[in-house]
Amino acid sequence: MTGSPPLPDLLSEPLGEFAPDGVPPRAAEPSRPPEPVIPLGQAEIAASLKRMGVIGSHEQPHCRPLDGGVSSEIWLIELPGRRLCLKRALPQLKLAQIWEAPVIRNHHEFAWFRVAGRICPEAVPRLVGQDSAHGLFVMEYLDPGMYPLWKNQLRDGHADPAIAASVGARLAQIHGATAGDSEIARMFATNDSFYALRLEPYLIAPTRLHPDLAGPLGRLAHATARTHLTLVHGDVSPKNILVGRRGPVFLDAECAWYGDPAFDLAFCLNHLLLKCLWNTRAVSRYLACFDRLAETYLGQVEWEPRDDIEKRASHLLPGLLLARIDGKSPVECVTSEMDKGRVRRVARALLLNPVDRLYAVREAWAAARAGV
Repeated sequence: MTGSPPLPDLLSEPLGEFAPDGVPPRAAEPSRPPEPVIPLGQAEIAASLKRMGVIGSHEQPHCRPLDGGVSSEIWLIELPGRRLCLKRALPQLKLAQIWEAPVIRNHHEFAWFRVAGRICPEAVPRLVGQDSAHGLFVMEYLDPGMYPLWKNQLRDGHADPAIAASVGARLAQIHGATAGDSEIARMFATNDSFYALRLEPYLIAPTRLHPDLAGPLGRLAHATARTHLTLVHGDVSPKNILVGRRGPVFLDAECAWYGDPAFDLAFCLNHLLLKCLWNTRAVSRYLACFDRLAETYLGQVEWEPRDDIEKRASHLLPGLLLARIDGKSPVECVTSEMDKGRVRRVARALLLNPVDRLYAVREAWAAARAGV
C-alpha cells in the first residue's frame, strides 16, 4: 500500500516467540476452573519493573489500579517525570456470564502494538517493556486530557465524520501492510484465542436464545475462522480508540489474530449503528460516520477485491448486532426492551436474508429506526 514501509523492514527486530495455537475452532469445552492469578500490588509491580529495566533497584513507583478493565488488570504507574500503564490479562473475564480465554493474549497484544507501531507509529502507545514470564507489559500512559476517548465523544453527540475516516484509513493501512505476510501469519496463528474471545461469545453464544439461527451464525463463524489474509486487531471499538492530535490511537489488541480484516471493519461499524440508540439527537451524525469510515477503508483496500471484503463485512454486521444484545457481552448503550427488540428484528432479518453491501445494512437499520 502506498505510504507503508516495505514488509521486511517491519521485522528488523525479533518480535519474540509465539506458541501457535492454530487449532481449528471447535465446540466450547466444559468450563474449567480459571488459572490461579497471583495478586498484583506495589511490591510485585516494582519487582517486575526492575526485571524489565524500567526502574533502578532503589526506585519505588507509586501504583494504583485503573477502572474499566474487563479482561485485564490495568495499573497506572507514576514515576518522577513520567507516567506508565501496566497491563496483565485475566484468565476469566469480569462479566456476568462465564467467559474464559488464554492469558497468552497479553503476549499477542504486545506484539500487535510492535507490528502496528512499525507501520504507523502514531497509531499505538509507545511500548516500554515486557515481562513475558509474568504475563504483563508496560506502555506509556496517554493523558485523557490530550487523548480523549472516541467513545465519550460519540456518547456526547460529537460524531465527527473526519475522525471516523481517519480510523478507517489507519485500520486499512495496518491491514494492507501485513497482507500476505507468512511470518506475521505464523506469529499470530491465534485461532484458539480468537475463537474464545470473539467467535464463540459473539457468533455462537446467541444461538442459545436463537436456535433457528444456528445455521446462519455457524456458517458465519466458520467462514470467518477459515479466512487468513491480514493482521487483525479484533476489538476495534470506540472504547479502544483515543483521538490524538496526530490521528486515532488503538488500544486493547488482546484479540490480535492473523485472519479476516472484514471482522475489524464490521466490528467498528457495528458500534456506530448501535450508538444511534444511545443518543437519538445525533443519529444522522453517527450514520455519516458509518458512511465515511466504510468508504475510506474500502477505498484503500488493495490486497483483495473490494467487493469481496465488503460482502464479508456486510454478512458479519447483523451477527455482531445480535451479539451485542444476546451474546456474552451485551452493549451498555442499549437498555430498553423496545430498542433490544428493534436490534433483534434487523439482525435476524439480515441473517436470514443476507445483503452484500454495507449501504444495504445501513439502510435496513435506518428504516427500522424510522418504523418503516
